Amino acid sequence: MKTKKPNAELVCKQIEDLLVPRLRLSVIDRAIYYHLLRHSRFEGKLRLHFSVRWLAKGAWLSVGSTRQGLRRLFGQGVLRLIERSKAGHVVEVRLPEEILAAAPSAHQIEPDDFAPLPSTNNLEQTDFLQTKALRLSIHQRENGRCFYCLRRLTCEVRCLDHVVPQAALGQNCYRNLVSCCLECNSQKSDKPAPDFLRWLFRERRLTSVELAARLHALDTLAAGKLRPPIATIATPIARKGRPPLQPQAL
Repeated sequence: MKTKKPNAELVCKQIEDLLVPRLRLSVIDRAIYYHLLRHSRFEGKLRLHFSVRWLAKGAWLSVGSTRQGLRRLFGQGVLRLIERSKAGHVVEVRLPEEILAAAPSAHQIEPDDFAPLPSTNNLEQTDFLQTKALRLSIHQRENGRCFYCLRRLTCEVRCLDHVVPQAALGQNCYRNLVSCCLECNSQKSDKPAPDFLRWLFRERRLTSVELAARLHALDTLAAGKLRPPIATIATPIARKGRPPLQPQAL
């Protein structure tokens, strides 16, 4: 996919003066990003198809460090994963101005950061993408693991996924949202969740026992039995001669 070649000198200045301090890019992150830019945007290509070994060799890094760096860059929006297969990755390499335009200011506090959580009585009508607190409750429910492949997640590589895609009228309720890794989110796309789990099994990313457990978890989620950790808010009965008890967060 051809695109206009950017001004390489200006891009390098934006990386060092804006992107690195804003995203706190490490030396490894910068080496990976520069190498991908060299072979994509600086050559007039928006997307790049590469293998991790090719990237590690070109950036003079170990394969393990390269994989970790890629995950950080995906999580920060520097790269957009288009496709991943045994043949390698297809990514969209973004310029600094494209990344910074989409990223919130490091000092900006979102109004919904401190928005109150709903009571358990209102969960079924709650849009869990509405506030940051609600989104975080879905991540907490999965205990730091991808709902699909069970890998351990960090804030940089996690996202929320619709089990039933929005294109198929999937809702933003807790029964249809799960915490997952960016890789699974990209690979699942609009596939039905059971089919995607079976694909992970065929790719040997899940064992047969894990597959059965994940399929059961899907049924449990749809039945409303996997509720996010939100405190029950009830009106306490006042005791004689004492002020009413205040509700306690769980």
